[in-house]
Amino acid sequence: MIHETVRGRCWLALLFLAAAASFGCAKGPGRVQETPIESRLALETFDTAWRIIHETHFDTTFNGVDWSALREELRPQVETVTTRRELRAILDEMLGRLEQSHFAIIPQEAVDTLDPFQRDVSGEVGDIGLEARLIGEQVVVTRIDEGGAAAAAGVEPGWVIVYVGDDTVAALLEEEREVESRYNLGFRLWQRIEWRLGGAPGDVRSVGFLDGSENAVVREIVLQPDESEPVKFGNLPTFFSRFDSYGVVSKEDDVEVGVIWFNFWMVPLARYIDHAVDEFRGKDGIVIDLRGNRGGIGAMVSGVAGHFLDEPVSLGTLKTRQTALEMRANPRRVSTTGQRVRPFDGPVAILIDEVSGSASEMFAGGMQSVGRVRVFGATSLGGVLPASMDRLPDGDVLYHAFGDFVTPDGVRLEGRGVIPDQPVALSRGGLLAGRDEPLEAAMNWIAAAMSAEVTEGPR
Repeated sequence: MIHETVRGRCWLALLFLAAAASFGCAKGPGRVQETPIESRLALETFDTAWRIIHETHFDTTFNGVDWSALREELRPQVETVTTRRELRAILDEMLGRLEQSHFAIIPQEAVDTLDPFQRDVSGEVGDIGLEARLIGEQVVVTRIDEGGAAAAAGVEPGWVIVYVGDDTVAALLEEEREVESRYNLGFRLWQRIEWRLGGAPGDVRSVGFLDGSENAVVREIVLQPDESEPVKFGNLPTFFSRFDSYGVVSKEDDVEVGVIWFNFWMVPLARYIDHAVDEFRGKDGIVIDLRGNRGGIGAMVSGVAGHFLDEPVSLGTLKTRQTALEMRANPRRVSTTGQRVRPFDGPVAILIDEVSGSASEMFAGGMQSVGRVRVFGATSLGGVLPASMDRLPDGDVLYHAFGDFVTPDGVRLEGRGVIPDQPVALSRGGLLAGRDEPLEAAMNWIAAAMSAEVTEGPR
């Protein structure tokens, strides 16, 4: 972890997180209350937020925004606010003018509601146990947690979500189509649905589906306690970190592949990743599945990359107003059991989708640029800026980017995303048949790479 102290403020220099997803990290936080605010405090909060960005933004042109003129435009509006919600709306307007990721106002309630440092919050957040993506005009269930709430209700991959409670997916989709946003439609729509599916353990969510036979079915899904590990990082809302690893065998090609999946780049998951790589050293290839992974601690990228790179090559450059810091791979030469090893040198594939953001994009884009991996799936979110957190006078947190990231081959991923080497889309038919087309494509590539190695000799 790298910190830089500037004017008494400690900057978290390597946190990468899609700001638009911040409030989805801890599912179902309490509603933000409508509370009054004094005019003096509102003005102090606005002035502080404006000044922090004025002093720290990596681009002195503020992405084409006249930052001083914007203050003169919005400050008179702040003088009239009477509630914190009204103030947040003006602050959101100010941040939105930048049209960049990693800028957000995080309400004090969202930051302070769940704090594992203060008490054990395990079991305080409910989990529905499913993932879904926009496929064509439908939101389709893509992943079911074994033993989770959705599985207990009989929901299966390939089912179409038609409505959640009183909200139809069609109406939400139509609303999102009218919104101008730097984020892709699929990400925005799933974020809204995910919020509606969240809540506390024991809460019931009425969800309408089309099942695999096109029958309209309704499931009353009882949220289960989220059993994943709660992680509190700085002033961000609590995250719930999850990890999975498993082996897959292709009978057609006699290829064995290890798959590693995790939902955030958070330190408690590092040991699981390390153990999984050790377990899969004898496999023909490894797949890093970053689909749905919205980001986290960028410092982890160097360590994970070191499992697959034998030299400390640069994965990209983090540029602030004053500095340029190269992010280099940290080759891993000792296993989790203390034995001497070399980084895995077999084929490595990365899976991404439209929800993969921030640190996931840094890892995928960096590894892609140095030619160590092949990337499969859909173009990622395009939100790749290092960010810091500052508590504002009213108790809310300003989450703000202070740097940019460029891959070794000069590609700026912000607003662009990582473009797969081989675009592969999920299909509803494939999901209903139990197939994962992006994973299948990655395994076919690994099989071809192994075949070529047998023909041409080892590297």
